[in-house]
Amino acid sequence: MAQKKSSHRTAQEKAAAQARREQRQARTLRAREQAEERRKAAKRREQLTRAGMIAAVLALVVGGYFLITSLGSDKPDTAPEGASGNYGMVLGDADAPKSVVVYEDFLCPFCGQLEQTVRDRLDAAVEAGEVKVEFRPLPFLERIDDYSPRSANAFAVVLDASGPEVAKEFHDLLFDNQPSEEGPFPSDDDLVDLAVEAGATESEVRPGIEDMAFEGWVDAAGEAASKAGVNSTPTVLIDGEKATGTTIDQIASEMVD
Repeated sequence: MAQKKSSHRTAQEKAAAQARREQRQARTLRAREQAEERRKAAKRREQLTRAGMIAAVLALVVGGYFLITSLGSDKPDTAPEGASGNYGMVLGDADAPKSVVVYEDFLCPFCGQLEQTVRDRLDAAVEAGEVKVEFRPLPFLERIDDYSPRSANAFAVVLDASGPEVAKEFHDLLFDNQPSEEGPFPSDDDLVDLAVEAGATESEVRPGIEDMAFEGWVDAAGEAASKAGVNSTPTVLIDGEKATGTTIDQIASEMVD
């Protein structure tokens, strides 16, 4: 009888021990689940905080650009001789079957890539009377360096002093000698040298390049582009519609094919 009672107690103790183990396992599992939930919640908060910070920074950058654009220059926006009414330079037959507009920044590396990719074919199409092209230089990257507005101003000075043919050569030389976005950036003397290489007379372009003679016109060009919904360079319009290509090669093909 004593042995039976002892066996019965042992079975009860084992059952109780098993129950305690199961309870501990259940508590451990719940603790792990709660810890995982806390970890996920903390990660969500971190992601939301990071997203908020990024949005705030973008708002400051975009807002700062438009503030600068809206403030503009205190210089008049007098257009250079030979410029279009849309802050650009038009080349080609006015009755050409295709019209191309290129918004560009002489500091923009993607503009440089497009220029290298399409220049020869575009020049040939313009010469053949197949395409009319308008180049509209912008100061979009002035937040990186003032070379962006300085080069656009220099382009306007050369156009005003020497005409479209020399200005086109100067335009091409600016891209052929395009600096990295990290610098070093060409000086005013460098811009004058390129203008002279393109065919301009130094005495006619140096004062305007050094004094930012068309700074107001350049600022107005940036403001007009922004109002037109242009928020990146290069932006290409073909017969009034934005190019649909997603790569430089595709955009280049749309411009000349």
